[in-house]
Amino acid sequence: MQIRVHVPSQTLELLNEAGTLFKRFPISTSKFGLGCEPGSQKTPTGRLRVESKWGADAPLGEIFVARVATGRIGHAEDQADHVQTRILWLEGLDPENANTHSRYIYIHGTNGERLLGTPASHGCVRMSNLDVAELFNLVEPGTPVLITETHEA
Repeated sequence: MQIRVHVPSQTLELLNEAGTLFKRFPISTSKFGLGCEPGSQKTPTGRLRVESKWGADAPLGEIFVARVATGRIGHAEDQADHVQTRILWLEGLDPENANTHSRYIYIHGTNGERLLGTPASHGCVRMSNLDVAELFNLVEPGTPVLITETHEA
């Protein structure tokens, strides 16, 4: 499997081993745009990989702080911007995005599901809680990720 994030369409595509589309999900990338600068809260672009997976046994909506389950469930009306349900921690493979892991850039669930399809995050790739749980079960650490500003791979 491989993951391809298309920023213009705010979609994440999961491709099978043959490179054929297996599943497409609505997502949100950063409301601050694209980039790799530390502290920028921008979504990195380029070649990455899933470095680690967190939250395998968490219930849908479980809030994580520093990748630790809190025992609380997030809700859409919460004012906070939660990391929920599952975490795929990304690692950059290009010189430009090599700091992705130290910037704590994840693919994760959100309490802001109503904003999916529009840039709304603080650098991470947000998904619905159901979708991130499904994706989590379909990929492993080492899965390639491409975040692109175009619709081409």
